Amino acid sequence: MSEYQLACQQSDVPAGGMLLVELEDRLAIMFNIDGQFYCIDDVCTHDGGPLSDGELEGCTIACPRHGAKFNVTSGQALTMPATEDTVCHEVKLDGEAVYVRIDE
Repeated sequence: MSEYQLACQQSDVPAGGMLLVELEDRLAIMFNIDGQFYCIDDVCTHDGGPLSDGELEGCTIACPRHGAKFNVTSGQALTMPATEDTVCHEVKLDGEAVYVRIDE
């Protein structure tokens, strides 16, 4: 597991919103859900499409390609056609800074 790296500032992610970030060699999405920050890979496990183009509703993001839904707090695949979870990364706050540790 890698070390924590700066992903963004808290103010970069609006309440109830998301932000696409680049971490090491991958794209991930940072979410601000009720003041809690979460980070998952920007990958639908059904066909590899970008989840960041999808609609966020509460703690659920829907893939824009085929509608698979994922829980943004855990990466859990919630609906077909996705059957595998997407990767969820550990988030740590330090003042205004948001740090992420990549989970392989």
